Amino acid sequence: MRPRAASHSTMNFPHAMKHRVLPLALAGLTALAAQAQGLRPSGGGAMRLPSALTTLPPAGGVADAGLRQADYIVALVNSEPITNNEVRQRAERVAQQLTGQGTPLPSHEQLAREVLERLILEKIQIQLAKESGIKVDDYAIDQAEQNVARQNDVSVDEMHRRLAADGISRQRFRDDLRNQLLALRVREREVEARVRVSDLEVDQYLQEQQKQAAPGKEELNLGHILIKVAENAGPEEVAQRQARAQELLGKLRSGGDFAALAREYSDAPEGPNGAVLGLRPASRYPELFVNAVQKVEVGDVVGPLRSPAGFHILKLIDKTHGGVPTVALQNHARHILLRVGSGLSERQAAERLEELRQRVLRGQAEFAALAREYSQDGSAKSGGDLGWAGPGRYVPEFEQALDALKPGEISQPVVSRFGVHLIELLERREAKLTQREQRDMVRDQVREKKLDEAYTTWIQEARGRAYVEYRDAPQ
Repeated sequence: MRPRAASHSTMNFPHAMKHRVLPLALAGLTALAAQAQGLRPSGGGAMRLPSALTTLPPAGGVADAGLRQADYIVALVNSEPITNNEVRQRAERVAQQLTGQGTPLPSHEQLAREVLERLILEKIQIQLAKESGIKVDDYAIDQAEQNVARQNDVSVDEMHRRLAADGISRQRFRDDLRNQLLALRVREREVEARVRVSDLEVDQYLQEQQKQAAPGKEELNLGHILIKVAENAGPEEVAQRQARAQELLGKLRSGGDFAALAREYSDAPEGPNGAVLGLRPASRYPELFVNAVQKVEVGDVVGPLRSPAGFHILKLIDKTHGGVPTVALQNHARHILLRVGSGLSERQAAERLEELRQRVLRGQAEFAALAREYSQDGSAKSGGDLGWAGPGRYVPEFEQALDALKPGEISQPVVSRFGVHLIELLERREAKLTQREQRDMVRDQVREKKLDEAYTTWIQEARGRAYVEYRDAPQ
């Protein structure tokens, strides 16, 4: 793993690719495993399309396979074809997602062109991965499949039922997941190696933030719990939901853990991950939220606030005028890492880690002792202890699994670009950041920006080296 900080350097690896393969709404297959594997948009500069295959179709499906047109080749990428049906199916899913978001649709021709260009870039990346000998084990596909279903709040079987109604077979879906992971892994290898962040760049960023600091530049980080109320709810149901919100507020004011209670109560999409919305300009929050926290102190809880969506409870996690957070939710974790290769597949590594997990759960072994014996990274000598770390200090697949744990819990085996992990969350806290921790967070922000730029350069170079032949225009 790439060193990240002086201590625990093997695991404080960068939060590499932010645009996740599955913004996990099946947003397009350009997203997958658990908000887990961070992909960037496949295009550099044109209209940013959602990754369509990742959002599940509605229960009834959106397409009638019997009405599909005869297929034909619309482009060749290094002799590999892209067909009209591939473009049409992806465009249908993009259009469905844009409509669901209330975003105006481009013309059919423009949408088809943009989708075709995205497919060309995806094809190039997959080819590069295969040429480099990069492989994706079936276990990683299984995990990605489960993560997609979980993020869509359905079972794997229900997910495939919906996909089948939309003309997408289980095998095709898994093949698409494999291709997206291949593309992700080649990007990680090629792009991350280009990015370094110097102390001078961190200093320059901090200076820019200080210059911009002004009364109108306030930034907030809020914890958010939503008790949803249906649009057509009657007075009795509204009263029940309000009582639930009041019950929750009482637990929070009695010292309950906000992240744990969010996972239990919240109907908001971010609820399963602890409900932290992240540091952002106050102007990007609803006016209802901004007004509610205007005069409270960091750490205070307010609510319930009524909106058309339901009842909201907020926690002011941080407030800053300089763009650099002063408070963050931190995790203290340890892990066991098995590296893949040299005869050990991801599935085999996961099976070994599951055996170790069961030994710990049965009280037959201590996690730290097993980490010292089996873990294949620098944290092994300290029993896998990774120390305290805030948001963005781990790669997305690791961080998402960690965020889903409660203190004392051990994860299922988790696949990342570094191998397969077993993760135990020891403690979680809200802490005031030291100057060094603030600089580390700034370094992550600068790195994200440079990764975007490096990815754009790399994909343009790869596109320039590829042979692309356009055939008949997609319909």
